[in-house]
Amino acid sequence: MRRRLLAALGASIVLAGAVVSAAASTAPATGRGEVRIEADPAREQAEEAVEDLRKAAAHTSARNAAQPVTSAPAAGWAAEKLWNATADDWEPAIAADSSSDWVYQATTRYGGAKACQQCPDPAIIVRASSDGGLTWGADRFICACRNTKAQNDPQLAVATNGTIYAAWLNDYNPGVVFSRSADRGVTWSPPISVKGKGLSFSDKPILAISPTGQDVYIAWNASDSYVSTSHDAGATFVRVKTNADALYWFAEGGVVAPNGTVLFSESAENQNATGPVQLAVVRSANGGASWTTTVIDTSQQQPACTVPSCSADFFASQAGIGVDPAGKLMVVYTLNTVAGAPKDLYVRTSADGLSWSPPAEIGQNTGDAGFPVIEAAGANDFRIAWQDDRNGPTSWNTWYRRTTDGGASWSAAVRLSDATSGAAYKNPGGYQFPYGDYFDLDVTRSGSNVLIWSEGSNYVGPGGSWFTRGA
Repeated sequence: MRRRLLAALGASIVLAGAVVSAAASTAPATGRGEVRIEADPAREQAEEAVEDLRKAAAHTSARNAAQPVTSAPAAGWAAEKLWNATADDWEPAIAADSSSDWVYQATTRYGGAKACQQCPDPAIIVRASSDGGLTWGADRFICACRNTKAQNDPQLAVATNGTIYAAWLNDYNPGVVFSRSADRGVTWSPPISVKGKGLSFSDKPILAISPTGQDVYIAWNASDSYVSTSHDAGATFVRVKTNADALYWFAEGGVVAPNGTVLFSESAENQNATGPVQLAVVRSANGGASWTTTVIDTSQQQPACTVPSCSADFFASQAGIGVDPAGKLMVVYTLNTVAGAPKDLYVRTSADGLSWSPPAEIGQNTGDAGFPVIEAAGANDFRIAWQDDRNGPTSWNTWYRRTTDGGASWSAAVRLSDATSGAAYKNPGGYQFPYGDYFDLDVTRSGSNVLIWSEGSNYVGPGGSWFTRGA
């Protein structure tokens, strides 16, 4: 979740006296690029206030409705389904096992049952499917994590031996933690912090692993851009600061190329969330020891988010990155050329992550596009999903396109959010609001897409995590 809320909440929000508490974890050895960044108390209070508002929303009568979902899915796609009709779920993740038919989902759940009295709310919930996402097992807490106030921002990845890797936030201090499961998500290792010493918070993890899982890379921010690296399957981490400017950075996608090169797609904005947003690829060819940053484009200031409590940069430009089995890279990102104008969707390709093709526009809509994700399957086969409001400001939808020739041509845009009922925020044109700036796409070993995203009534919610699978 984007951490900066600044004055967006105003004086009307009464804080509930919540205090951020550190989770019990083992601090790893620190690496290069270590600097001290003090937390902004106003920002901390604003984010805690939104957490409290979401918890309150999770208990209101405006929860997801119980009526049946009416849908007309696109050809080759299953109808979208709601994970839990009584839950307030936000910012989910998904990962497919390339060596089997197992698929895993995670979601951030507000107001649900707690693992214990001292356990977090919201909490990260995970579940597993053994048949490629057709049916799903029971919900499980990823970690009891006693004396942690809140969990957010789950990330999942699966190694070729079936081990599941996860990163998420345990509060903002320690913030980003890492864990893994060797038994299909039934039990998880104790989470360890990856931020090291000298920083007051960490936020917004993006997880990338080598196929075997021996190499683990987690990009995150403490205003500046950091990557924590492990070469012992996540037992220990070393962090490196990747930027040398005064911008506020967010990681949004990450891959490990076949040759071992690691790349993260990131965006960087001014500290006051106004003005241009840089879109960049952060790259390491030496196992995370050092990083280079290539700016691939610059967007102008984002459209305003006018719903209550929404952060000023919620609709800021973002970028995703994918790599195919031959090492071809593709970035997908949103961008506008006039401050405050709707953003469109673009892609660029590269053989090395340093030199990039000219941008190609693929959004083809008149609304505001946001939150793009990308995954590669075979050579030159890239699949992209995003959310936009082409049907109107309260009719957002999740869309999908695919190229099988490396971006020379694209399939027609497919609307995946096909349900017209099933929750209070649903309407025939779409859903009221994109619930969070994380959602996820992966490809099963059979080549089918599996996606998960969240829809809601507004930035505070309530909302739910919806998913589908298909061609």
